[in-house]
Parts: sequence; structure tokens; C-alpha cells
Amino acid sequence: MTHGNAPQGNAPQGNAPKGDPASTRPTDLTSHGCHDRDWQDAGNDRAVFEAQLTPYRSLGRRGFVIVMGIISTITLVHGVVFMAAGAWPVVGFFGLDLALLFGAFWLNYRSARACEYVRISRTDLKITKRAPSGRTQDYSFNPFWARFEVARHDEIGITGMQVSGQGRVTDIGSFLNPQDRESFASAFSGALATVKRS
Repeated sequence: MTHGNAPQGNAPQGNAPKGDPASTRPTDLTSHGCHDRDWQDAGNDRAVFEAQLTPYRSLGRRGFVIVMGIISTITLVHGVVFMAAGAWPVVGFFGLDLALLFGAFWLNYRSARACEYVRISRTDLKITKRAPSGRTQDYSFNPFWARFEVARHDEIGITGMQVSGQGRVTDIGSFLNPQDRESFASAFSGALATVKRS
């Protein structure tokens, strides 16, 4: 595993480009509660780059309902069969399995509430993190002093990203998959480099 600064690239102007929903979601950011609604986007504080990072979930709410409906139906049918055969204690285990499966899905969807909002202007680099519980943490850096570093594995790619500066440090995008980390790192490092050159 190697550590180093992310590669420099061209900075996106304005909002980050729309891409995979796991990597950037710049639309309707205030509805997710991931950033300060009192920011003024004017003058030197105009955003050069902004993106909202969210965990990727391949199974949406509709898919969850369909999957649970199918599993519940199969469980019910098997339960009826075992009850008819006199093996009624087995029905309780079927119910327990169904409850555990539902609980696993619930925890998975709860973790998907996490998000990170990243914004770079010529005067500030701000990262706002929201935990699944709704608790938020704000990190603010001077973009001219901030350092963006990545941890990279030869086979996997980027395994971690962090921003540091002025005695503060925070990781970023830890829930993203390797492909999303690569695209975010390229856009973010390019925007940061553009601000430093201005």
C-alpha cells in the first residue's frame, strides 16, 4: 500500500458533474441535512466544487418490498406445510429467520442515511458529515493550506482518503467503492489545485 497526494487534474466548475449516485449528488442538498443552509454563495465564497457523497445501495425501497414479500410468502407456505405435518415448533424458527433477515435489511438501510457534503471555495474548504443517527460534524480548512492524501493498494486502488491542515485531519468518502473513490479523488484534487493556483 502506498501513500501520497492525489493526482492533479482539471477542476470542475460549479457543481460536481453528475455521475454514479454513490459518488456525487449535488442536487437538493439541503433536504439531506448534510450542509449548512446559511452559506452565502457569492464573491470569493462561490463554490468551485461541491459534492454530496452517499453510500451506494443496489436494492431500493421497492426492491426491498418485493424481496421481503417473496420471502414472506415462501416462509408462510413452508410454515403451513410443517404445521399440517404436526411439526409446529419449526414454524417458530421460520419466523425467527424472517425477523433476523428484516433486521439485517433495516440496519443496512439505516447505514445508508450517512452522507458527507464537500464544498470548496476560494476562502474555505468545508466537509460536513452526517452519521446514520443524524448527528453532524463540520470540518473547515483553509484551502491554501489543506492537503489531500490517498492510501492506494496496487490491486484494489484507493483504499482511503483524508484531508489535513492546520493541525486537523479527517477521512473522507470511506464508504465509497474503489471506482467512486477514484473519480472523486480526481475531481476533488483538481478543484483544490485550481484554488491554490488562483
